[in-house]
Amino acid sequence: MSGLRGAASIAGAGTYGLGEAPGQSELEITAGAVKAALDDAGLKAADVDGVFCASMTYNMGSLTLCEYLGIAPKFSDSSMIGGSSNLAHLLTAMMAIATGQCDVALVAYGSNQRSVSGRLVSTSRPDPFESPYGPRQPITSYALAASRHMHEYGTTRAQLAEVATAARAWAAMNPDAFLREPLAIADVLNARPISDPFTVRDCCLVTDGGGAVILTSPERARDLPRPPVPVLGGAMAHWHRAITNMPDLTVTAASESGPRAYAMAGVSVEDIDLVQVYDAFTINTVVFLEDLGFCAKGEGGAFVENGAIAPGGKLVVNTNGGGLSCCHPGMYGIFPLIEAVRQLRGDCGERQQPNPEIALAHGNGGLFSSQVTLILGTDGTL
Repeated sequence: MSGLRGAASIAGAGTYGLGEAPGQSELEITAGAVKAALDDAGLKAADVDGVFCASMTYNMGSLTLCEYLGIAPKFSDSSMIGGSSNLAHLLTAMMAIATGQCDVALVAYGSNQRSVSGRLVSTSRPDPFESPYGPRQPITSYALAASRHMHEYGTTRAQLAEVATAARAWAAMNPDAFLREPLAIADVLNARPISDPFTVRDCCLVTDGGGAVILTSPERARDLPRPPVPVLGGAMAHWHRAITNMPDLTVTAASESGPRAYAMAGVSVEDIDLVQVYDAFTINTVVFLEDLGFCAKGEGGAFVENGAIAPGGKLVVNTNGGGLSCCHPGMYGIFPLIEAVRQLRGDCGERQQPNPEIALAHGNGGLFSSQVTLILGTDGTL
């Protein structure tokens, strides 16, 4: 068990502009989320001395955000590893707090992707090995991984559709979710084809929105208004950048980050009360449930059948509706984290789970590339 276990607690969390925020810039949306998180924590911008921000627009995200907010931090980081960046920032923030580099850390993200473009297409520099073949990234690469999983393990289109319908059933109970109307298996299978085997309903939303969390020491967090959520464990891993260099299209580095996060937290899969994973595509949830140990490799399709991860199912997964039905503003990583925090604090209304104590939040970046797993708990789990 690592000495970093419980070194910091989440004292505030907030979102802003989920869905559509017309006329607002990325910075305005991010600042709205920051204000919501600070208000939630009972703090002000002047209390923040550590800032962590990844941006799809600004290559010095934390510097730009700090200037906009009028914050002069002691420590900051703008590391960009795709959609898992904000969860990775949480690990760095924990280390900064534990070593006295900062006292109150802000982790923030925002995007106006829907208002600006409305397209699920990567803004990354073209890959010299893959781009000549004309992939529509990131969709093409995830579709390739899905096809391989179907070929190797017999996973079916209907099983992938179970992921989308489960996410929609959760979204129906979330007033902040972008899509809440009923969705059936047939609706997913018969939707507009995007990239074989995916239809549009296998693919994440394109929305605006921002999210932010505030971390501080466990002692200080206990003196603030909201129930603290300690970070019990966390780990990062990545094995490739381009999909052509992924060692096995059906296995991600979550199979490494998950066990290390469990070990730091001193928990096992059986201890996890709810799971929030980065579901950019339906195949993501299937593969991550396998790689994080909730079922054996190749059994993810069968595992999610018959509403197993929908409300009332055997495993609580993506209670906000996920990237498939709640929101996906360019990068989704901070939102599984925020949903886990809200569930552990009992803030989720109709979709609230009964007395959860330990939650897993998992982020994914690039093309099944960077993986970050976090284990969160209630204050009693320390």
